Formats: sequence, C-alpha cells, structure tokens
Amino acid sequence: MSVRNLEKLFRPRSVALIGASDRPGSIGAVVMRNLLACGFAGPIYPVNPSHPTVAGRRSYASVADIDEAPDLALIATPPATIPQIVSELGERGTKAAIVLTAGLSGLRDSSGRNLEQAMLDAARPHLLRILGPNCLGLLVPPLALNASFAHVDALPGSLAFVSQSGALTTALLDWARSSHIGFSHFMSLGEAADVDFGDILDYLSSDPATSAILLYIESIRETRKFMSAARAASRNLPVIAVKAGRVAEGARAAASHTGALAGADDVYDAALARAGVLRVDTTLDLFDAAETLAHAGRYAGERVVIVTNGGGPGVMATDALIAGGGKLASLSVHTVERLDTHLPATWSRANPVDIIGDAPVERYVEALDALLADPAADALLFIHAPTAVVSSQAIAQACAPVIAASNRMLLACWLGGDGLDAARAVFTAAGIPVYLTPEAAVGAFLDIAKFFRIQHLSAETPPSIPEQFEPDIATVRGIVAKALARGGALLSEPESKGVLAAYRIPVVDTRIVESVEALRDAAVTIGLPVALKILSPDISHKSDVGGVALNLETADDAEAAGRAMLARVRKLRPDAAIAGFTLQPMIRRGGAHELIVGATTDPAFGPVILFGQGGTAVEVIGDRAIALPPLNMKLARELVGRTRVSKLLAGYRDRPAADLDAIDLTLVKIAQLVADIPEIVELDINPLLADAAGVIALDARIRVAATSTRGAARLAILPYPSDLEERVEIAGKPVLLRPTRPEDQTAHVAFLARTDPDAIRTRFIHPVRAFAHPNLASLTQIDYNRQMAFIATSTRADARDSILGIARAVTDPDNDSAEFAILVRSDLKGQGLGFALLGKMIRYCRGRGTRELWGDVIADNAAMLELATTLGFRVAAPEQGLVRVTLAL
Repeated sequence: MSVRNLEKLFRPRSVALIGASDRPGSIGAVVMRNLLACGFAGPIYPVNPSHPTVAGRRSYASVADIDEAPDLALIATPPATIPQIVSELGERGTKAAIVLTAGLSGLRDSSGRNLEQAMLDAARPHLLRILGPNCLGLLVPPLALNASFAHVDALPGSLAFVSQSGALTTALLDWARSSHIGFSHFMSLGEAADVDFGDILDYLSSDPATSAILLYIESIRETRKFMSAARAASRNLPVIAVKAGRVAEGARAAASHTGALAGADDVYDAALARAGVLRVDTTLDLFDAAETLAHAGRYAGERVVIVTNGGGPGVMATDALIAGGGKLASLSVHTVERLDTHLPATWSRANPVDIIGDAPVERYVEALDALLADPAADALLFIHAPTAVVSSQAIAQACAPVIAASNRMLLACWLGGDGLDAARAVFTAAGIPVYLTPEAAVGAFLDIAKFFRIQHLSAETPPSIPEQFEPDIATVRGIVAKALARGGALLSEPESKGVLAAYRIPVVDTRIVESVEALRDAAVTIGLPVALKILSPDISHKSDVGGVALNLETADDAEAAGRAMLARVRKLRPDAAIAGFTLQPMIRRGGAHELIVGATTDPAFGPVILFGQGGTAVEVIGDRAIALPPLNMKLARELVGRTRVSKLLAGYRDRPAADLDAIDLTLVKIAQLVADIPEIVELDINPLLADAAGVIALDARIRVAATSTRGAARLAILPYPSDLEERVEIAGKPVLLRPTRPEDQTAHVAFLARTDPDAIRTRFIHPVRAFAHPNLASLTQIDYNRQMAFIATSTRADARDSILGIARAVTDPDNDSAEFAILVRSDLKGQGLGFALLGKMIRYCRGRGTRELWGDVIADNAAMLELATTLGFRVAAPEQGLVRVTLAL
C-alpha cells in the first residue's frame, strides 16, 4: 500500500489513545498530556479498562465502547496486546494507528508468528495503516496535533521532517524550536513495518502545506518503491536527506538499530541523486539547505560574489567555495569602476569585495547596489564582522531592503555572538537566510547548487545511442546455465568474454590452452606477440600469484613463461585447480587508458554499475563512481564525469581524447546485461582499454548465482520494458507500438508541431502555445513503475523515430486507478490508430492489476467519446464542459 488511508493518519478528525494513563512518567500519560495541551480541535478518547477517567476525561474500557470509530488510534500497551487491539480497531472502522510500543519483532504469538507480523496481518483486511512500531509518534502543528511522547511541541511551518531515529527526532525538535523553525509534519517512522519513506513521500509531495521534505535515513528496504516516490516528489518540491552510516562501522550500527541491512554509502549517494534528492552531510545542513531554498531567492547559477568588511572572513568564504567546487564571479570593468567611486583606494578591487572595516552604512548600500547590478554575479554572500564604528543593527536596517528587492540569490553571515542577534533578526524578518559562519553560508549555497545540478540532469534530454545493438541473450543464458550446471560460480575468462561479445562489447581474442606443451603452436596460431594467463576457477586475481605474463615475443618465450607460471602458481596456491592457460594476442595501443567497468549487487538497491581508473592498482587508486541501472548515454557520461580519470580521457597535451561515446555505450550495455540476466551478481572488465580508436576489453571476470528472480525484478529502477513492443498494421501499413524513452523528446517536439492546435487543446483540456523543456522531459522521462506512455512509430528505416500517436496513463501509488490520455497526429485520424493505442493501454493496465482506467474528455470531443464507448468505457454526464469516462478492469 502507499497513500491509501494516510489522510486519516495525517489529518484525523478524532483520536483515541489506547493505554492512556495518569501514572507519572508513563508513555500513556505523556502522550495524553501532549494531545490535550496542544489544543487539537477534534474529540480525544482515552482507552483504559482499569480507570473510569484519565487526565480528567472519561476513559473507555475498550475500543468497542467509544462513541464513534476514531480516525486515528495511538497504541501504548504491552507488545502481546497489539495484534488484538489492531484487529478491534479495524473492525470498529479505524483506518490509521500509531504503535508506540517497542519489541514486537523479537516476540512471537502462540502460533509462532512474530508479533509485528501478527499486527500487520490483523490490519490488512481492514486497510488500516500503521506508523511504527517503536516510534516516537507524529506531530502536525497546523492541526495542533501532538500525537507523540516528545518533550516539546513543534512550531507550525512548511517543512516536513521524517526520521528513522526517535532520539534524533526529539533532539532536532528541541533545536528547531529554539531556532524558530516550523513544520507542517514532524514524525518518527520507528521500524516502518507498514508506513515507510515511500508512502510518506507520496503523501507529502501533494500536500499544499509542505514546501520541502527533510529525511533522516538509516536504511531503505523497499528500494523500488522509495525510488519511484522520491523521483515523483522531487519534481514537485525539494527533498533533502541525511543518510547515516557513511563508514562501515556506522552502517553496521544503523542496520542493527533498524533491523534492515544498510547498503554501501556510495550506492545510497548514487540512488539519492538519481531520485532527485539532495543529500547533505549533517542534520544542521538539512535545515540550512531547506532555509536557503525557501528564502535565498531565485537560483541562476554557480558564480558567487562576496562582499565583506573584513579580508579574513572573505578569504575563509573563498576557500570554502573553491574547495567545494564553486566559482567566484569575475567582476565586470563597469562594476569595478563604479565601486572605485564609492570605496577607499585600498579596497580589494576584486572578488571578494572588501569594503574595509570602518565602512559606514552608505558604503554598504553603494557596494550592494553595484554588485547586485553586475550580470556576472549569480549569487551574493554578505559577510559582516562587528566593529565599534557603526551599529550592526543600523547596517542591517539599511541593507535589508536593498538585498530583499533584488532577484538574485542572497545569503548573509553576521559573524559574532549574541550582540548581533538584532541585526540577524532584521535580515530574517526580510526573508534573507542568515548563517553563523562564512563556511556554513557557502556550504548551504553549494548544497543548493548541487540540488539544481541534480534537477537539471534529471530533465536533460539524453542523446540517442550511436549504435543500435541487439544482444545475443540466448548465448549468454546458455553460458550461464552451463556454468551453474557444473556448480561453478565464477565464469572462466573465455566464458566471461563470450558474454561481453554477445552484448557487442569489443573483446580481445582469447583461447584456452590446456597444457604447457601446447603453448608453442597456439602462440604461433593466434599471432605473436602474446599475453599468457593462468586459467583456474579458484584464482580470481591472477596477477597476485604471478599468473600473468605479457609481451611474449616468440613461441619459446610462451612455453618458458607457461612452465615457470605453472610452477609458481602451484607453489603459491597448491589448493587451486589448474585448468590450463588462456592465450591472447598482445594488444599494444600506446597512450590508451586502463579503465575498469563493473557491476555488483548491493543488498538494498540490487545491481549497481561501477566505472573508474583500472589496472592492477585499481583498489589503491580508488578512483571510481557508481550509478544505478538502467543507463542511457547521458547518465553514462555523467557517471564517467564523476571520476578523476575523466579529465585524462578528455585529452591533454599531445594525447588525443578517448572515444567517450564508446566508453558510454559500454556502460549502457553492461547496465542492460545485468538487467537482462539476473544470475549475474558480479562483473569486472579490468582493464578496458580506451583511446581515440575506441575500447577493447582485455580481461573480464563474471560471477553468477542461481536465482528465482526473473527479469528486472531485482532492479531499484524499472528499465525500459522492451517486451511491451508490439508490431501492428494500421491502414495497411506496419506500425510499432512501444513504450516511450527519454531519447524520444526531440521526436515529441516534431510530433506536437505536426498536430492541429485544436487536437492539442482537447488532449490537454486547454490551448497550449508551446511546451517548455521541463514539460517535455516529464512526458518522455517516465517512471515505468508508475506511468506508461505508448507511442506509435513507423517501422520504415527513414522514419523510425517519427511519432504517429501517443497513449499515456498515470497510475496512483496504490495501482488502484490510472488516468489516461491519447493524442493522434492530425493527418492520421480516422485510421484506427487511436483504437490500437488505447486498446494496448487497456491490456497493459489490466495486466498490472489496475482496478480502473479513467479520463476526462472535453464534451465537444465527439471522436474520443465514440472511441471510449466502443471500447466499453462508462460515459458520465458532462460537468463543467468535461465528461468522465471510466473502464472497470
């Protein structure tokens, strides 16, 4: 489940507390006090069979005795009682509960079920949603609802905070209140047995009272659900996260704390970025970033101008900015000349702009006016250190209107202690974000710059794949099946290269030679010079045992190297089974880069793709980046760009740039390989040689394991569903119906240009003059887990990318219903294309188990209403010019 019945959790009209108490220090007493103290407008029902009153109010002996079914129930009773209470609540009609009690997962009922599962089993028939167990509770300040045992209340505001840690929740709540930070929602997930991050992201992303969502994450179990919810939410509002467990020791602590296995930190980094979530380092960064997004003004770019009354703070800010990958704005000649007329001759005449410590109020204002008018400055950082010459508050009162009137991104740092509170208050009242140190201000700006880079990347149109390839999946499945049948987990080097070759990845010709005596003839046959490697299922890293010999120029050299290698390996690894040698021609490509391309399986997010600098020192160098499959050319290029070796690949001095398209395409192919073949759990190509002529894999290692998972089920992001491609005949011509891809954006533009404006009006309910890039990106870069868009294209080679029509459906998070829309190119109407597209969408939604398909049709769109009727839709009476058509699936 996802958002179903969450309205009862987050906007209840009545609340019951099972386990309410007057006993001092008990959870039941604290929660009852909080419920009453905040002024919640709805009825509050204490439930305690042993006391007729609690906190001066009538107490009910059981849930059945309450006058009505409460929207929300809080449960603070012993673990063994929870399943029965949940069952009674469900039967009474309650749709949401918060279980504060801990210890359910470690205890079992009389049938052997752990109590947490028994609780879920009791809730499921009634669609009763559960927050917890083992959670602090929930605060909804706009409703004056404090359904928690927190020690303080939350101030009302527009931030939503969601945490897996109850202790951290109370600490941050205390800090936020003293910092005057307010919330729309503030909650602890506890063990998230039912309601989890994905559910809450889905709900809050459409909540008008929430401007940003802040997450404290220890681990994520339902990774595909989380990725889908986070990708959808981050398109509506900022989602900012702190992920605990950066180091291995911390990750182990997090796993034991939440009962879930924490994935590797760099995988979480890649996953959060792919979902459009801004990851920050600390909880203070979390609130700083939210404050900056809310109040700093429009983000226009990464160039920052710094104005300060002291050289030291300006240098500190510059150091932090450059170290974090930011950019100082270069002042224009006009700006420097303008500042010359107002600043002392000793001013810095460069960015940072030091207006000198004795600056009067007027100097601040003149400097700000000049800098805010410079088009080269995307953002301005104001830094002030207190002096006895001029009142800081007077400076704030003069500068705040100037800064607030600008359309630039603005940040301020008032350096000092309590003596500057009045100045800070002036800026805060003007909506200007204020930071205690220059580094904190710069850090917040860099986080926002990162956020907008992530957003830009998610909306950028990927280039088309330069080489349309058809992998030989049957060959790969045969290789894998053979390896599993013999009980082997590690494919031999020739087998691994056979897998790569089946996916059209260039590999060096590799042959197996079973004996030393056969090496002479084999070397001559394959072509000298050669490279020789030991072949053993027990030896993964051959160079570690002297199992690699390069540049063997003659047949004698090959035989001698093989004899010596065999003796050396038998001495170092007497336990290893030796199957012979692999022999390959020596590839000599001077100036080529040694890279590593690989895949591994993360316990939380499934397959991940790795890229970096390769060679025997790959682990020592540690230059790598990780991404989640599937990949396209744009995502592959971004992955490469996150490594240090990418600078070398771009070319330098007399070394030409490597063929980056060939590298990117290799990454795309590997991502498809691990999506197609679920038995592949680990893969290394090291080295992958890359230069201006392309790429070639010199060595490869693949580990496989039997699995019951089929297709792309183990991926956190659903890949392009090629199995949904279908060829049909329309008006005697072959047409391909297929899911849309991000690369189709250019074709969408051409399609819309060839479609009659009135047809576009009937599709989008109102006239549309032009489609902005983000709108087009949302039409093509879809989450196949929640939406589908089928496009009809010609099968002719010269018109393969032209779009003839589109059918689209967006499913709610519960897969309960899907809204559809359809648009056919104006010159192709009346030929049956709309019937084919909508029929395919009906079959698709029915196959996914969606309950109903519906759409709103403009009342004068007779053709669409006729099509809907033909396909069995129920047509409602018109309302405000629209007709709702619905098909039960």
